[in-house]
Amino acid sequence: MTNSDIWEVSISSFLSSIIFALFLGIPIYFLFQPTIPSFWATIFIVAYVVTALFNVVVTVSIPNIWKKRKNDINMLKILGKEKSKGFPSLAKAYDDYFLLRDIELENSLKNKKHPAIKSAIIVKDEAKRRRQAEYSNKIIKYKLLSLFNLFPYLEEYIDIEEQEEEFQIDSNYTEEEKQDPATWYMPRKEWVKLSTAERNDLALQRYWKRRKNNVEIGRIYERYIGYLFEKQGYNVEYTGILEGFEDLGRDLVAKKKENNNEVVIIQCKYWSKYRNIHVAHINQLFGTATQYKMKNKNNNVTPMFYTTTSLDDIAKEFSIYLGIKVNELYPMDETYPCVKCNVSLRNREKIYHLPFDQQYDNTKIIEEKNELYVSTCKEAEKLGFRRAFQWHGG
Repeated sequence: MTNSDIWEVSISSFLSSIIFALFLGIPIYFLFQPTIPSFWATIFIVAYVVTALFNVVVTVSIPNIWKKRKNDINMLKILGKEKSKGFPSLAKAYDDYFLLRDIELENSLKNKKHPAIKSAIIVKDEAKRRRQAEYSNKIIKYKLLSLFNLFPYLEEYIDIEEQEEEFQIDSNYTEEEKQDPATWYMPRKEWVKLSTAERNDLALQRYWKRRKNNVEIGRIYERYIGYLFEKQGYNVEYTGILEGFEDLGRDLVAKKKENNNEVVIIQCKYWSKYRNIHVAHINQLFGTATQYKMKNKNNNVTPMFYTTTSLDDIAKEFSIYLGIKVNELYPMDETYPCVKCNVSLRNREKIYHLPFDQQYDNTKIIEEKNELYVSTCKEAEKLGFRRAFQWHGG
């Protein structure tokens, strides 16, 4: 608060007092007219007294108001500087709160009827270690929140579980057999009893039943939405899967076959229904769609959002204003035909790919070439397709 602000408050308080004095002075004048010398004297006396009292209150309160505002401004500056460091001041305040509680517990052990001095010392030491751990945890938490705000897609990488324990490949397999991902899903004694189509179908069934981490589930959801667009006559690029962090928030780029200038930029989020999509995700999609349009000026670009959960209220408002088409609570059908039957450009060989095969996401299905999606490996082999070999480099 500047000096001019203080003057404004003082002048406004004086004018308010004059108005108040007019309302108060007039009835006083008529009630006590014989004893009061004049009307204007009454007004002046009342105004003076009220103004004096009001200014006393203002004079006392202004320094406190100014001090509080100054403290608020300083705190905002501190938080602004500390953002990249994980807000240590907030973490310290959290730590101080629990310090007081620990001191209270320590004193209660020392001062009770039968003092527990040794226990109090143990509590003090353990509490100190716990607070240090909590302080570090808070710093990391605040840093993560800042990162999630700047890069919304990072939320998908929370709670990624290691997969090594899930894939305990039977040691009885030969090194060559281990190159087939189908061996991840069954012991060798079971594998050797089955035909190629049977073992591949069994592996596919167990692939769908297996517990998956967030990244895998998100990738499968992108494939499913991409499949739906392919069936609607679009050529789909699976940029989110193939390019990872470099996809610029474009999980799928779908181009209409009969008109390549009609482009849909799609972002997919397979989330729990208990988590909402926030405005940062909507802004990211709008930004990346705009950037695509800037580089492809002749294209008619439509941003579209698919999610298994809901948007929060602000995200909904933004999506409407920015012209983003949103499909909320959009489920995934795990029974969709996911086996890709492809015809090789090199030698016209007919090959099918399973979701866990190397070239699955690079393989495009072109119906004009008699390529298609089917539900089972048995169906693919009946049509003359064989399972894709694994590429080992070189």
